[in-house]
Amino acid sequence: MTTVILLRHGRSTANVSGVLAGRSPGVGLDDHGRTQAEKLVDRLAELPLAAAVTSPLQRCRETLAPLMEARGLTPTLEDDLAEVDYGDWTGRKLGELGKEDLWKVVQAHPSAAVFPGGEGLAGMQSRAVAAIRRHAARVAAEHGERALWVACSHGDVIKAAVADALGLHLDSFQRIVVDPCSVSVISYTPTRPFVVRVNDTGGDLSGLVPKPEEEAGSAEDTTPDAGDDAVPAAATVGGSTGVA
Repeated sequence: MTTVILLRHGRSTANVSGVLAGRSPGVGLDDHGRTQAEKLVDRLAELPLAAAVTSPLQRCRETLAPLMEARGLTPTLEDDLAEVDYGDWTGRKLGELGKEDLWKVVQAHPSAAVFPGGEGLAGMQSRAVAAIRRHAARVAAEHGERALWVACSHGDVIKAAVADALGLHLDSFQRIVVDPCSVSVISYTPTRPFVVRVNDTGGDLSGLVPKPEEEAGSAEDTTPDAGDDAVPAAATVGGSTGVA
């Protein structure tokens, strides 16, 4: 069911000021973040992107803008990929929040964390994963099961999606690192998702280009949508051989 490139937005003005931006309006990219966004055009140049989906927040739309202009694509806005609703924590300094009792829960037992006046992390994971799978099915129906597409979202949202794909409990999602403008790649198949990349901030992505159908093998042999990074639909005993 297609391969999604989960792109975290570039560095924002809130990232450098130590503020929990959440869903605050007017939080855009800083100069470094804009440079990161511009570099995506070349970094993803070899990838035949069929579609794009994004959180509606400004920093995500700004991150995708140069790539979308270069590709002639218009991203679909998806509210369920928006940042966590941090409620009363929104706009506060991270240093202050670290003194709150809830901070310990967020770190050690995030599945139980519910932000005052906002949402819980478990609820965030549920709506985000459902949205990604919904768009994966749509892209597959419109562009074929080997299509590549990009979804731009936020750190905790992407970490939660990767944890789900890895079969990890949400309480382990804080072990996953997702830096600004990094890509994490998940191939969704009828039986299970495969995590192809996590927190890739500068590697060669050409291996994600889908192979021609005659080279891709049967659906029983490999996932139908990843190129040299393709993994077996039935996981290879001993690990991937690296043989194309």
